[in-house]
Amino acid sequence: MKRDDRFDRQPDLTVRAKRPDTPPSKSRRRFLAGSLTLSFTLLPFAEALAETTEAGTFKQAAPKLPGSLKSSPLLDAWIKIDAGGHVTVCTGKAELGTGIRTAFLQIAAEQLDVAPGSIALITADTGLTPDEGYTAGSHSTADSGTAIFNAAAQVRDLLLQSGAARLGVDAAQLSTQNGAIIAADGRRMTYGEVVAGVNLHQEARPGLPLKDPQSFKVVGQNLPRVDIPGKVAGGKSYVQDMRMPGMVHARPIRPPAYGATLASIDVSQVRGMPGVIQIVRDGSYLAVVADDEWHAILAMRALSAAAVWNDGPALPDPKTIHETLRRLPAQEIPVADRSGAAAPTAQTLQARYTKPYLTHGSIGPSCAVALFEDNHLTVWTHTQGVFPMRKGLAEMLALPLENVRCIHVEGSGCYGHNGADDVAADAALIAHKTPGRPVRVQWMREQEHTWEPFGPAMTTDAKASLDASGQIVDWQCEIWSNTHNNRIDNAGRFMPTWALAQPFTPAPPKTIPMPEGGGDRNSIPLYRLPNLRVQHHFLPDMPIRVSAMRSLGAYLNVFAIESFMDELALAAQTDPVEFRLQHLDDPRGRDVIKLAAQRFGWTPNAPKKANHGVGFAFAQYKNLMAYFAIAIEISIVRETGEVQIERVVAAVDCGQIVNPDGVRNQIEGGILQSASWSLFEQTTFDTRRITSFDWSGYPIMRFSAVPKKVEVHLIDRPGMPFLGVGEAAQGPTPAVLANAIANATGKRLRDLPLAGEHLKTALRS
Repeated sequence: MKRDDRFDRQPDLTVRAKRPDTPPSKSRRRFLAGSLTLSFTLLPFAEALAETTEAGTFKQAAPKLPGSLKSSPLLDAWIKIDAGGHVTVCTGKAELGTGIRTAFLQIAAEQLDVAPGSIALITADTGLTPDEGYTAGSHSTADSGTAIFNAAAQVRDLLLQSGAARLGVDAAQLSTQNGAIIAADGRRMTYGEVVAGVNLHQEARPGLPLKDPQSFKVVGQNLPRVDIPGKVAGGKSYVQDMRMPGMVHARPIRPPAYGATLASIDVSQVRGMPGVIQIVRDGSYLAVVADDEWHAILAMRALSAAAVWNDGPALPDPKTIHETLRRLPAQEIPVADRSGAAAPTAQTLQARYTKPYLTHGSIGPSCAVALFEDNHLTVWTHTQGVFPMRKGLAEMLALPLENVRCIHVEGSGCYGHNGADDVAADAALIAHKTPGRPVRVQWMREQEHTWEPFGPAMTTDAKASLDASGQIVDWQCEIWSNTHNNRIDNAGRFMPTWALAQPFTPAPPKTIPMPEGGGDRNSIPLYRLPNLRVQHHFLPDMPIRVSAMRSLGAYLNVFAIESFMDELALAAQTDPVEFRLQHLDDPRGRDVIKLAAQRFGWTPNAPKKANHGVGFAFAQYKNLMAYFAIAIEISIVRETGEVQIERVVAAVDCGQIVNPDGVRNQIEGGILQSASWSLFEQTTFDTRRITSFDWSGYPIMRFSAVPKKVEVHLIDRPGMPFLGVGEAAQGPTPAVLANAIANATGKRLRDLPLAGEHLKTALRS
């Protein structure tokens, strides 16, 4: 089989607002491929600065430029316009269900003066887009959106200058509308007509003004999400939906536990099963290839039954896992150490907060499609980082980097380092043994739940002192956490490579430096604290495989801070909302607290209904991004430990709002996801293996537990920088639930999850 354009793009990767499933024409593909050759060359990286965030480490070729233009400053890396006037926008970020496709179309359309539906958007493709590392940490709009916003404005300026030269007038006398340049006398030229006189292969310039926010027509409006129609109608929306000519199906066979090795297996009977094309074995790595998915599953089950495994090392006792973690060797990281004037202490409180391991629990098990032919590998994947994946796959298969292309296709389930990278490695390994045919690999549910990298278990200790007036005069915090970043640094980070006859060794675990942070993310309270000490005990040894889960350490650290603030407010005999305002100077933080409290109808010392409670919490995500405050009312069924969320009122400030409905979607979804973690979820294991390998062993929020009412109120800041909003709700949500439970019952729960047996036990004590 020859390489051809059947495999160039997955149909929904080039997105138009009105027709998200329309593939680009062949001529359009040729235009995009042809324009790429000049887009990523000659960058002055020799003396560039470097910046490390959760998205990765980037050389800043142009540090004075905004957003991701710092690392990819060429305009045609972001914006392309052909002779027909077609606009193509490229982003290295991937759509993970957050709606960034829609937001980026709005951002580009606003500055270019074109209709969003006329723009083709290409996301996260190592053959077509700039390298923006991982789509993580709420960086998409803040970094990539800012780059597109500024690049589009500069491209529009260049088009105006070209149009002025062609029309013989001053550029200041021209305007733009619907992809055309219009002179005062009515003459007009399309962008396609003037682009021939424009060199887009140049670096963006710092300081070029953007449009006045008062003139915005697209940014700030509720443009319908371009990805929703296909999902609602059952269209081909996810990598799990992909089907290609000549495609075969494969299934890996996993060991029963970490470190188990294949002792023996008889494959003779499986070779003769219907539809079986090939059995792949390399050391303890075992997989089957078949002509359809069901035949692959049957053969996988037969191989699993025939395999005999040597046991791996024992896992720690789950009953004492937090004690085990605190005893592990630690790399000591001082996060904050600030000493002010000593103040008399009236009382001191201390508390310990914990979270368990958490499973991503992607609704659709991880999936990838790979094609290997002519010594080139193409992988369609729902990874959050196509460029790091390309590097890892090239190392794994000893291929030149330029021979590997990774194309992002949205996956059914995400928000962190789930099994997406590992299943792509499966697909690549198996495709390498099955050249010339696309190989589709989809994990089974028990493989997803057992082998994904889990969200780390953590412990946070807090200690604080109050003076006689009820003001905090001292705050100390200690954090014990494994890494929150085991993403693909090398081939050894792919779990399937551990089983090969010549296995790869994972790169050592690393921290993410503050102010982004990993386990220590959001560990520095935003409140006014004259004396502050925060210490991170970073634990390189991992009893359980862990990596990134949405919000990283901010989930536990904000839970601890905002729970402790309520405990301190009670000790100071002060209303929790007023106590926060007394200790907060940041005006934007104060605004969201006041708005949430006002819209909730928060009343200090209000009479309570039986078995009902109210709570409040606040944070600014990473102390860098969106401000978020939340108030909640709950009811409790004491006999069962059930917590019903009666109503939620939230307020958010994420700077300039691109799509108000999109922001509300993100906040509502974050509240529900975090409430599910906080009330129900924990990964379970025994001393041999992971035991929460299906939905019965890993319960998540069901429709009966969804909040009865959620209100999200927005504070728009036109002209202000975009602040990432995708993970703003994760940390405050467990705190507001714990605070409401304490308000309802008088019992302070500090160990997650909060509901069910944990709450019943607390109420019996």
